[in-house]
Amino acid sequence: MSTGTRQDSRRERKFGTFGGVFTPCTLTILGVIMFLRFGDVVGQAGVLAAVLIVLSAKLITTLTSLSLSAIVTSTQVQGGGAYYLISRTLGVEFGGAIGILFFLAQAVSVAMYVIGFTEALTGTVPALRDHGTETAALVNLLVFLCVYTGAGWTIRLQYVILAVLMASLASFYFGAVADFSPQILKQNLRPAFDAGESVWTVFALFFPAVTGIMAGANMSGDLANPARSIPRGTLAAIAFTGLIYVSLAVLLGGCRSSGELTSGSLVLRDIAAWPGLITAGVFAATLSSALGSMMGAPRILQALARDEIFPSLRFFGAGGDGSGEPRRAAVLTFMIAQLGILAGDLNTIAPVITMFFMITYGLLNLATFYEAVTGNPSYRPAFRYCHWSVSLAGAVFCVVVMFLISWFWATVSLLVIAGVHRSIRVREIRARWGDINSGIALERLRRSLLRLEQQSWHPRNWRPFILALSRSEWTRPQLAVYGHWLTAGHGILTLAHVVTGDPAEHAERQSAYEKTLRQYIRRRNLQAFPAVVVSENVDAGLTSLIQCHGIGGLRPNTVMLNWPRGGGDEDIAAFGRDLRLLSRFGRSIVCLRRTDAGSKSEQTDTWSVPDGSIDVWWRGQVNGQLMLLLAHLLRRNPGWRHHPLRLMRVVPNQEALAEVRQHLTALASSSRIDAEPVAVCGEDVARTIQTASVSAAVVIIGFQPPEEGTELDFYRSVERLTGRLPDVLIVHSSGEIKLEP
Repeated sequence: MSTGTRQDSRRERKFGTFGGVFTPCTLTILGVIMFLRFGDVVGQAGVLAAVLIVLSAKLITTLTSLSLSAIVTSTQVQGGGAYYLISRTLGVEFGGAIGILFFLAQAVSVAMYVIGFTEALTGTVPALRDHGTETAALVNLLVFLCVYTGAGWTIRLQYVILAVLMASLASFYFGAVADFSPQILKQNLRPAFDAGESVWTVFALFFPAVTGIMAGANMSGDLANPARSIPRGTLAAIAFTGLIYVSLAVLLGGCRSSGELTSGSLVLRDIAAWPGLITAGVFAATLSSALGSMMGAPRILQALARDEIFPSLRFFGAGGDGSGEPRRAAVLTFMIAQLGILAGDLNTIAPVITMFFMITYGLLNLATFYEAVTGNPSYRPAFRYCHWSVSLAGAVFCVVVMFLISWFWATVSLLVIAGVHRSIRVREIRARWGDINSGIALERLRRSLLRLEQQSWHPRNWRPFILALSRSEWTRPQLAVYGHWLTAGHGILTLAHVVTGDPAEHAERQSAYEKTLRQYIRRRNLQAFPAVVVSENVDAGLTSLIQCHGIGGLRPNTVMLNWPRGGGDEDIAAFGRDLRLLSRFGRSIVCLRRTDAGSKSEQTDTWSVPDGSIDVWWRGQVNGQLMLLLAHLLRRNPGWRHHPLRLMRVVPNQEALAEVRQHLTALASSSRIDAEPVAVCGEDVARTIQTASVSAAVVIIGFQPPEEGTELDFYRSVERLTGRLPDVLIVHSSGEIKLEP
């Protein structure tokens, strides 16, 4: 197809407010329920309750339309209608769930309208009464063929149908005014429900009549200006059809008794001045509604398929002959409608459709509420007559009415939505578009940070906010793995790297390193954030990270470092300076020391948990509380859960064993941490620790940062203390935590 032909095709498919929104909405609202079931609604509920039902239904659809108008004027609307809007706001999970449900609602609606047409036809032509199902199937096929040829021809046909519909209503009004009786109206003011019926069952029967507000939104991909046409056309259709339904309720109640209103489906034809026009109107309304739903449902499925949320639906994303018409999706819609025709009658189908539409409207209101209440800067609707409270009220009304109609089917519908939502979340489908979830998370984070800033901090609420810093590139993962083990489910881990050089010359390197570090985090399946700074040297970079990383009260309280192995005196001196710097800034310090035997596992299985106990060597309260808490946090990981935790201390002689063991027992008890107290007698502390913990999975000991000029002695003393122990966490506490109640 040439470029010019494609442009002509696109131009042909674009429609304005009247043809693309108002007309399909009006024709769908003034459809099968109005002609064939509204007399039953008035006869059973009474005029007053019928008017209340109409106004309640219109209130829900008006609130939803206000939300719809706000959201379509704040985003670029494409094909898919309500599905597109909900998925781009509430995210891929809700979008996929509502897409399936809304498509089924529209497809089953075709069956409802076709059944209504057939009911009117068999009432007019008695010879067809014994062939209702076959007639309905044939009508459904004709509707499908009309839509299959293209939306343009179908929408132009709706202008003729609208003219016929207006003529039929005029015929009814003339006849009703002539037959109107105030006495009959007075008798019909109060309800006369049949057995098993109530105002809510009647509401469920009527509500599908007003669900046509989505007819225009479903055609969003075919509108020249959706943001302008959808609000104007939808609200105008609601107001226009609302006046018609209220007037019909009053006139019907004043022309026939409740028994006559409920005894026949074509009571409007009995009242009309020219009954033939009512018959034509029924045919026109039911056919137009069927056409509208047959056009809308495939477009929803096509948009859902093109988003590739469900791979099995990808086939239905293609358009026919380069025109974009969803012909494959139309075939599936036709088949579902045929099944609906075989399954039931109007009274059976209508309540099911009500539930489907209620959920869709509720989620659409919820989407607009979230957009407004989170203060998302991208939410800038040109439609100004919608407030977050309006959208919230619309969502609440939808849920309340669902349960008032039928708590059972409401629960089933919500469980279906939840099931589809969960299946999409479990498969971790990644959307190619932004949604409100990140905005909600950001708003919650903003408020929490402000609250954290305003409230006084207590040591009992200490959590590990760890900044793990590797002096080289992140090629050895075990530091990150231990950081993950200590923070997963409890705190926050940041993997940091200092790029040395002139910041003015290495800005691009900073971005590249951060991207690489982010990929490393994903590849290792870590719960962590990346942080990269460019600085003249590592010491200056560390100073920058400590002072600037984080926001408000959410700043790193603990720094993790690799213990230097095999470095020269200058490296050890630099390491000692770093420890003093961190201590002066009030940060706790955890150094990971690994022997060659321990580091070999890094090349095979990053997440392998060594066998043995977790040994905490207690040497006083200064570091002991943090050491014991870190051991407790380590044990909360699934791989460490069954490792015994031993609280240990070296004693100089046998006489002190019982007293020290009792002291350690009291420490563990007051800390509410399950730890086995172990007192070990030995004169050589280093040899005693290495002998007692030779089979430990990890050993935790404390230290104090070295004074200036003593870095080498400090390093050698720790090396002698730990010897050949495989994994050692060397801990210095800033004194921020408190284990006791």
